[in-house]
Amino acid sequence: MLGISDESGQAAPLYITAVVGLLFFALVFFAFGEAGVQRNGAQSAADASALAAAKESRSLLEADLKTHLADPDFFTSVFSPSFLGGPDNSCWKASTFAALNKASAVRCRPLTDGRWGYEVSLKSDKGMSTNIVPGTEGKKAEAQAVAVVEPRCSFAPEPESTPEPESTPDPGSSPDTDEDPDPEAPVAPVGKVRCDGGKEWTVDPEDPTLMPDVADLFSVHLAEK
Repeated sequence: MLGISDESGQAAPLYITAVVGLLFFALVFFAFGEAGVQRNGAQSAADASALAAAKESRSLLEADLKTHLADPDFFTSVFSPSFLGGPDNSCWKASTFAALNKASAVRCRPLTDGRWGYEVSLKSDKGMSTNIVPGTEGKKAEAQAVAVVEPRCSFAPEPESTPEPESTPDPGSSPDTDEDPDPEAPVAPVGKVRCDGGKEWTVDPEDPTLMPDVADLFSVHLAEK
């Protein structure tokens, strides 16, 4: 009986050590799991913020499109791959969406690599809750994202009409040099916008209500940095 008691006494510390080891590994897995959740949350916030800034920049173009309905050069530039958006900075929209997604320390800037879009980086508001992995307690996840705006359409200006030949003036009549163009004459369409899927829109200065939504003219999506 004494031998059995001795073996039981020796097994108890081994059992306790095994349980402590298992608890330690469980906490380590919990820490890594929490870190993964933090990273995913921060990345989602960065994606949403970059997309929000790009969409806001796209929406600001609508007023300019309506203002320049009689300017074919403007439409040619807007639907070219080199168009970088309007002068307004939409980074304020990125900060708003970051706050909604529990993130802060937002850094936002328009892209400078020839693309129309925004780059956003941020940190999660909540830090790691444990310090099982040294140096991780309170550490906040960081993430960055890029969103770009690209045209869905192309612009085809109307061909310039050939001017009619001038008629020979009647020698007995005096030329009317003060005649002005009729201000009531309708302004002719300046061209057509041809979009994905075969959709076509005539740019008519006389009827700005025909203009499609900017979301139909330009796409917004995440992209590589």
